[in-house]
Amino acid sequence: MALAARPELPRLVVLRALGLGDLLTAIPALRGVARAFPDHERLLAAPAPLAPLVPRRLARLVPTGELAPLARWLHRPDCAVNLHGRGPQSHRIVLDARPTRVLAFEHPEIPVSRGFPAWRPGEHEVMRWCRMLAEHGVPADPSELDIEPPSGPPPPGSRGATLIHPGAASGARRWPAQRFAAVARAEREAGRDVAITGGQSEAGLAFDVAARAGLDERQVLAGRTDLADLARAVAAAGRVVCGDTGVAHLATALGTPSVVLFGPVSPAEWGPPAERTRHRALWAGGSGDPHADRADPRLLEITVADVLEALAELPELSAEPVA
Repeated sequence: MALAARPELPRLVVLRALGLGDLLTAIPALRGVARAFPDHERLLAAPAPLAPLVPRRLARLVPTGELAPLARWLHRPDCAVNLHGRGPQSHRIVLDARPTRVLAFEHPEIPVSRGFPAWRPGEHEVMRWCRMLAEHGVPADPSELDIEPPSGPPPPGSRGATLIHPGAASGARRWPAQRFAAVARAEREAGRDVAITGGQSEAGLAFDVAARAGLDERQVLAGRTDLADLARAVAAAGRVVCGDTGVAHLATALGTPSVVLFGPVSPAEWGPPAERTRHRALWAGGSGDPHADRADPRLLEITVADVLEALAELPELSAEPVA
């Protein structure tokens, strides 16, 4: 059955057609929008696989490709919110839907945006969108990052385990497999269960890490789980080790202690907020190309010993399910 608007309600459309981490860093902004527009049908234009993590009380996800035109039935909303970027491409997509009101950043190529909030380079991604909304008169609290995992049991072997996620969207943010394996081996020798996660395309990397660490193939969840399963695994895990990727934001949103390895991008922009004390962000400083094919030199400055030290500092959570 095709999705359709509910004509009896005014509509609000939010554009955030990006990845997992992008969705999770926008949760406080979506909460602010939901509070400010309680009587609107709120529709989030985003990739279909993210739907299990979008709280229905905040918005209904409408499948959309990155920078793809909005479906015709989304046109003429009462309000459109551009949480996708600073523009101009995303602005034009929103404006092509002919909304009555637009909430977005200013961009010099988009005349209608003149006087809108200014984009600030280097601003933390969570703060950025909350500030943009606040300057439009829509309060949003950047501390409201928490979500609930999808209902259902976590994947076998994930409860209380050290969950290691070696993949990342680009080589620049991918710590070497042999180092992840050394961490996995040390965790196993410390008496902790270990699980290796990843998407379908990362299964080969995950099995390589497991083999180097001497783990059983049954401890590899990569390629066997969808996003809902991954979220359940992160929620059930005792701790998470990963690079600057969507799983890091899942750990923050679900309250699972984590060690996150940063390279070309500062954790001041994408890391767990400082008040989230269950998390450790490791970074050697500097900046680089986050889309490069090879591991960033700053990422390579982080050693296995650094990660093990940070893991030792994490709080221990109960492995028992919450009643």
